[in-house]
Amino acid sequence: MQFDLSADQRELAAAARDLLDGHASSERVRKVLNTGVDAELWAAMVEQGWPVVALSEDAGGLGLTWVEACVLAEQVGYHVAPAPFAGAVLATRALAAAGHALLEPVAAGEKVASVVWAGGLAIDAPAADLLVHITDDGVTLHEVTTRPEPTAAMDVTRQVTRIDWSTVAAGTALGGADLATDLLDAGATLYAAELLGVAQRVLDMSVDYAGVREQFGKPIGSFQAVKHRCADMLVDVEGIRSASWYASWAVATGAPDVSLAASTAKAWASDAAPRVTSSGLQVHGGIGFTWEHDLHLYLKRAQLSSVVFGDAVFHRERLAALLKSRVEAGEPVF
Repeated sequence: MQFDLSADQRELAAAARDLLDGHASSERVRKVLNTGVDAELWAAMVEQGWPVVALSEDAGGLGLTWVEACVLAEQVGYHVAPAPFAGAVLATRALAAAGHALLEPVAAGEKVASVVWAGGLAIDAPAADLLVHITDDGVTLHEVTTRPEPTAAMDVTRQVTRIDWSTVAAGTALGGADLATDLLDAGATLYAAELLGVAQRVLDMSVDYAGVREQFGKPIGSFQAVKHRCADMLVDVEGIRSASWYASWAVATGAPDVSLAASTAKAWASDAAPRVTSSGLQVHGGIGFTWEHDLHLYLKRAQLSSVVFGDAVFHRERLAALLKSRVEAGEPVF
């Protein structure tokens, strides 16, 4: 079976790239470092319906699927866009499942949502009006009265914090364990897609640089060691692509192995994307360490996104538990 994006999905990716090329260029991103959400960028994304891309038309969405949501997430990663896309698209999924009235203002960009899994890192929480908290037992919605202060983090393109849930007022239940599992799978897949975009951009930057940077009168891309490193980067990128595309399809269709697919994608992406960015740093040499070069923005985005919604260790352990239960039940592993 050949699995690839459809013509419509490729057109969506191209349109998203065009939008972000204009609203999340390197210059624009650098202007809002350490300040959180770029309001102008987010308004442009909301206008195109990004928060509700994966909701049905009956629910006020675009009528597309989680595959399209991940196509957009890839472009967010490719541009290290400072916008609360992941929180919005996950929050609208949760709110739609619960039939909650706050779906409309989140969809319209009037309220910013931060979705936090298992009490972990809260991306964009310092700018959030709503917190969606996912635990093993269920999902709760909390309206923010006092926004938390951001925590120092490597990734300066986003604001992040850890929520002290003892200081947060009791929330409204949106769903139980089934919704929590669904959002864990969807969130892990979404961040795997973002890591794909980060890794692809670093690979593109590295190949371009290797073609123009010369040593001993030759482009460094002609040297065997650089060729091998770039080839390894390509293998990692294509591995993320295959795993994340399949996981997004599994979430979109409710496939029986959706949790296996989601954890496989996030485990691979969380390991592979930092490898790619580290190799990109080696290809670029000293210039990659400088503040003037964008490479370090991608390296730091990869480090943070690799731990959001579970790091590689967590998802490998989750995979082991899922496969063990199948074996014990006499079910096929795949």
